Amino acid sequence: MRPVLPEPLRPLSELARNLRWSWHPETRELFQILDAEGWRAADGDPLRLLGAVPAARLAALADDRRFRRRLAAAADDLHDYLTGNRWYQEQPAGLPAAIAYFSPEFGITAALPQYSGGLGILAGDHLKSASDLGVPLIGVGLLYRHGYFRQALSREGWQQEHYPLLDPNELPLTLLREDDGTPSVIALALPGGRSLRAHVWKAEVGRVPLLLLDSDVEENASGERDVTDRLYGGGSEHRLLQEMLLGIGGVRAVRTYCRLTGHPTPEVFHTNEGHAGFLGLERIRELTADGLDFDAALESVRAGAVFTTHTPVPAGIDRFDRGLVARHFADDAELPGIDPDLVLGLGAEDYPGGDPALFNMAVMGLRLAQRANGVSTLHGQVSRQMFAGLWPGFDADEVPITAITNGVHAPTWVAPEVFRLGARRVGVGRTEDALTLGGSERWDSIAEISDADVWELRRTLREQLVEEVRERLRASWRERGAGTAELGWIDGVLDPDVLTIGFARRVPSYKRLTLMLRDRERLTRLLLDPQRPIQIVVAGKAHPADDGGKRLVQELVRFADDPAVRHRIVFLPDYGMAMAQKLYPGCDVWLNNPLRPLEACGTSGMKAALNGCLNLSVLDGWWDEWYEPDFGWAIPTADGSGTDEERRDDLEAAALYDLLAERVAPRFYDRGPGGLPGRWIEMVRGTLATLGPKVLAGRMVREYVGHLYHPAAESQRALTPDAARELAAWKARVRAAWPGVAVDHVETVSEGPLNGTAELGSTATLRVSVTLGDLDPSDVEVQALAGRVDPADRLTGTSAFPLKPAAAPALDGRRLYEGSLTFDRTGPFGYTVRILPAHRLLAQGAEMGLVAAPAEASGEAAGVLMR
Repeated sequence: MRPVLPEPLRPLSELARNLRWSWHPETRELFQILDAEGWRAADGDPLRLLGAVPAARLAALADDRRFRRRLAAAADDLHDYLTGNRWYQEQPAGLPAAIAYFSPEFGITAALPQYSGGLGILAGDHLKSASDLGVPLIGVGLLYRHGYFRQALSREGWQQEHYPLLDPNELPLTLLREDDGTPSVIALALPGGRSLRAHVWKAEVGRVPLLLLDSDVEENASGERDVTDRLYGGGSEHRLLQEMLLGIGGVRAVRTYCRLTGHPTPEVFHTNEGHAGFLGLERIRELTADGLDFDAALESVRAGAVFTTHTPVPAGIDRFDRGLVARHFADDAELPGIDPDLVLGLGAEDYPGGDPALFNMAVMGLRLAQRANGVSTLHGQVSRQMFAGLWPGFDADEVPITAITNGVHAPTWVAPEVFRLGARRVGVGRTEDALTLGGSERWDSIAEISDADVWELRRTLREQLVEEVRERLRASWRERGAGTAELGWIDGVLDPDVLTIGFARRVPSYKRLTLMLRDRERLTRLLLDPQRPIQIVVAGKAHPADDGGKRLVQELVRFADDPAVRHRIVFLPDYGMAMAQKLYPGCDVWLNNPLRPLEACGTSGMKAALNGCLNLSVLDGWWDEWYEPDFGWAIPTADGSGTDEERRDDLEAAALYDLLAERVAPRFYDRGPGGLPGRWIEMVRGTLATLGPKVLAGRMVREYVGHLYHPAAESQRALTPDAARELAAWKARVRAAWPGVAVDHVETVSEGPLNGTAELGSTATLRVSVTLGDLDPSDVEVQALAGRVDPADRLTGTSAFPLKPAAAPALDGRRLYEGSLTFDRTGPFGYTVRILPAHRLLAQGAEMGLVAAPAEASGEAAGVLMR
């Protein structure tokens, strides 16, 4: 039953249903005015609040002119936000008319619990920042009726899970309906004549629609109804069905939504991790139904596709038994017009070290996308190495996977107190622009804020965290079976004047939740130091099937339960967005100690930094990229080849203790005039001014638009059906002829003798004899590759330049290419040559994974020319 609002209050419904309220302080304040106690009871969820406000209170507010004026202003502001031009609309013509963004989870707000961790929070921040910038995104995901699990602790500290049932009618969602009012239905064919049907629910994320597919519909059999029961739950076939519904069903949901609403059809499809990779197969099916053959359709689909990988380890990728995949793509199942062997080939691990029995979702994602990226500079390097087998013959640096470092949505994660301090100094508009668009010039005003104001802000946030921790800790102990008489000690937990360290994240082993416990006596001394104590707030969930992770949680909980230290270290169960929004601002230091380089990006430290919290982290993910000693600390990595796991952890834990005792705590407690820690405050300023503009999701989304979305849209437009056929035929011809392509001879011609040395700035002429077999010069590019030579005799820091045909083909068919080589750097210098396929519709030379390089006997194939 939905509440009936008085006519003057009807705009409250629209404000509650558009999730912009979750990052718009003025709208949240309006709901607090509506019923402050009810707002707290509803955990800050406007829809729950509206369902609980007494009719008498609504009637009184309907007659309250001041409230009605404020409501009208909020409604007008939302209308302007949804309809006015923003950053995207002010860019030059040619950007995509729309982009479809697929992800298995979305963390928008705690009121829509459809996320488990960093991947979902990143996806939610991507949507919110796209909305703020006016980027015409359509989000696509699944609606999990049980969401992700809620975490509690047993008396012994063992993680316990429960799955509350979510009713979509009680969530900020609207059912997508046909023109006749019936629910829109998305259907997939399953083996044996069965069907998987789904309804589509829509969430309004500011300007961005988020479509969530829900298989819990009456027309489905019981097994199919449960496909969208839990996020990351079930066995292999269950996960496969979820990912087929997300990818294939998601494309069909987008088509239905655009048909019903007139929303522009997406020109670009962005796959956020491999879970949604099947979307490319559905797009191929659409094109083959319109008359293209599979190969041409594949080229067209690749042109407009972007794939983002988030995992730095093969174990983090979804892989399915090939037989299971083949059964679901047979003639009596989904995509019956497409040869199952072609589908299996897209996910085949047909490279050294691959498993031929498995179907790899990330490999399929890369093969179905012309553009791919990792989520930090270091993760881009790791990804290029991890997937190098797909591009044999190329150095890892040339694997076509770029990097766009993640960012966080500042309006969601910046505490209201931080925002208000900025607004007082530079104005609301300038502060909003700084948080949305970034730009260092917008953050320079932080220097104008006095030390006293900065320190007062930090203490206020720390004090709020202490209150939040005590409240949550008391509730947790009651869940663990403790009575009120046992809990008096909680009133003394944490101290608002003590250095506060935060550590909160999922609990896979590589994040090392318990590294801080390696030397418990030393940690205890740090916690209880009489002059410079520290206190630690820890939170995190282990996957329900990960008993190893649960044991780590229990180990930490048992240490924190010790009466000797429990006032200085706490573990808070059920880590989620609502907790995080209190935790990040209230901590002075954010701790992160993963195994390098297994943290692809790690955005929790970014959220902390936006609130003036300093980072203490292993150089991994984003911290490896942007760390500076002016505003944080780096934990040394013990990654020597002779260091075993136990010794590595001992060394890195010892380094952590040393940093805390010798650098972090002294800096915090070193007080100057007025009792202020001047050097600490300068580090807070450095964090905000230097990292603030960099860690924004607004910066991230603008980079996606410029580096990936815009080029993908241009490629998609260029791949007309005829162009797609041409490109597919050309690729088939080149692949067939490539065994006949070779570099036959290389020689260097110089005015003076080289003798192993040359002068800086001098030049030499390269002459290269090549065999092209059945290919023409227009099919290839012959390149010289020059750069430094490292101690292992490998070229590094190379630059490539094309060589040009120098004469007609010789009688034996060989062709001569020439070009000038300039010696532009000192030290060991080397070069080589190679032949690559070349076509105007290729995004990069390595795209096809084909290269011909000199054999050992082909002359001066490569050599050190300058020392």
